[in-house]
This record gives sequence, C-alpha cells and structure tokens, in this order.
Amino acid sequence: MLLYMKMMPRKVCRYNLLLFFVFSFVVVHSQNRISTEEYIEKYKDISMEAMREYKIPASITLAQGILESGSGNSDLARKANNHFGIKCHEGWTGKTYFYTDDAPNECFRSYRNAQESYNDHSLFLSQRKRYAGLFLLNISDYKGWATGLKNAGYATNTRYPELLITIIEKYNLTQFDKIVLKKKDSQITDNLIAISYTFIPVNPSDYEVVGKLKSGRFIHQNNGVILIFARENDTFDSLAKEAGIYAYQLYKYNDLPKGSLPQKGMMIYLAKKHRKAFEVKEHILRSGESLYGVSQLYGVRLDRLLKMNKLNASDSVEVGKLLKVR
Repeated sequence: MLLYMKMMPRKVCRYNLLLFFVFSFVVVHSQNRISTEEYIEKYKDISMEAMREYKIPASITLAQGILESGSGNSDLARKANNHFGIKCHEGWTGKTYFYTDDAPNECFRSYRNAQESYNDHSLFLSQRKRYAGLFLLNISDYKGWATGLKNAGYATNTRYPELLITIIEKYNLTQFDKIVLKKKDSQITDNLIAISYTFIPVNPSDYEVVGKLKSGRFIHQNNGVILIFARENDTFDSLAKEAGIYAYQLYKYNDLPKGSLPQKGMMIYLAKKHRKAFEVKEHILRSGESLYGVSQLYGVRLDRLLKMNKLNASDSVEVGKLLKVR
C-alpha cells in the first residue's frame, strides 16, 4: 500500500489520504451513535422508577429524552449528560455547559451522568408551580401530559405535543406505563392499619394557593406537593372525580387504607408525598398527635417517616419525642 502511494502523484496521494481520514471519522462516529430502540432499552427502567416515585408517566419521560437528546446522540447529551434540554435557570448551582439553542451561547445544566439528568428532570417537573396542573391529569393520559408540557412553557416549538405523541405511539412507550400501574404497591403493609389516622388541624390560609380545580376548590402546596382540604360530606370517590384521578391514588398518596373517609379540614394530597421535609428537620410530638398526622403535616411519606426514626408501625410513641422529618 505504501509503495503504491509513493508511486502516485503527490496531489492524488493527499486527496486519497483525506478521503481515508474522513471515511474513518464517519465510520467511528456512526458506530458511537445509538438507535432509538437502544436508547429505550437503556433508560426504560429509570423512567419507570420516575413514574413510581414522582407520578410522571414513563412514556412521557422517555419521549422527552428521545426528542430532546436525539436518542442520546446530541452534543448536549454527550458532552453535558443533559438529556432533557434543561437550562440553568435561577438557583442552579451545579456545573454548566454553554450551547447555542434558542439564543447564542445559552447556559444549560451539566450532569455527571445520565442518571442525574433523569433525576433532575423529575424534580424539575414536580417542584415547579407551573407544572402543578400536570399532576392533576390521569397518569395514563400521555396526550394530556404532552399538551400540558407545551402549555406550561417547557418548549417553544408549537409542534412539541405532536412530536412527543408520535414518538410514544411509534415506539409503544405506554407499555412501560402499564407495567408500573399493574405493579402492586408493597411499601405500605398491613401493619400500618395499627397506626392512628388522626390528623393535625391546620389553617388552609397558611398554605400557598397554586391553582384551582374545575369545581373552584383551591389547590394548595406543601413541601412541594399539591393538595386540597377536605370538606364536610366529602368522600374519596367524590374527591377523586373532582380532581380527575382515581380514588386508589388518593388512598395511596395519603397513606390511608382503602375504605377510609376524609375528615373535614384534612389535608388531601393529590400527588405522592416526598421522602423528607425540605424546610424543617425535626418535630416534637405533642398531645393528641399521631405519626400519621406528622407525615401529613410535613408532606412526608409515612413509611419514610418510620424508617428515619427507626420505628415500626405498631410502636407507641410518647408525647415529647423528637421526630426526624428530614
């Protein structure tokens, strides 16, 4: 080969060398790219976990990842592990990556790995007021979620909902939603029935109003989770219908056994509570209060409250005990 190249005219030799290197680059680059099917296989489990933890449809998470990152092949995904096109925004203290998108040299969040990007996407949607309405939708309503994301300002492309829906239907991403919904929740055991479900009375005006149901009932927020306050004669079936979700979701979100009745003034969460309180570290148990009441007061899942304090559901807790809520 070298002998042959020496015998060729110099210009032809240079041209062939250039073609060789260009071809080599294209081959290597194409080999590093992954297909959409490979992307789905790689991130479906993370997306389903996000659905279990944050109540964001796995189909939506995957479709956004595919669309925003070009199935993981975009510069932003490769160089900054940013799979959802999330910009820095006010308050971001992590690493950054500057990239030209809607405007030149915009600031985007940079992550150590794709897992961090997926986790931040879940927090980004679940903790921002403008997306609160999404969590009132039926979790199987991927079309509603796609439209809601655009209406809430996630993307400027007017075809954003259409693009997400096309991806979801083309790759049958709703199959992952169904897997999550079929799986029975085993976190709250029968032992929790031993807990007293008394709640701690609060003043609704102390909680920020972030929206309204179609009925006119105010939607409040506590610990980053949306909620409403029960009225006299409410049932979980009537509240579920009013909020556009299922009654079993309300039981689950509020750590209550099936068949429970809401009491007037009770905080009723419309989305899954968090694993810890964000603003308060501890709570001193007072007379008449229950572990359940504390979990509702701070928007913390009951099983997590028990675990943080090394308690079992059947344990009796004395007045004055210092409980960790974070």
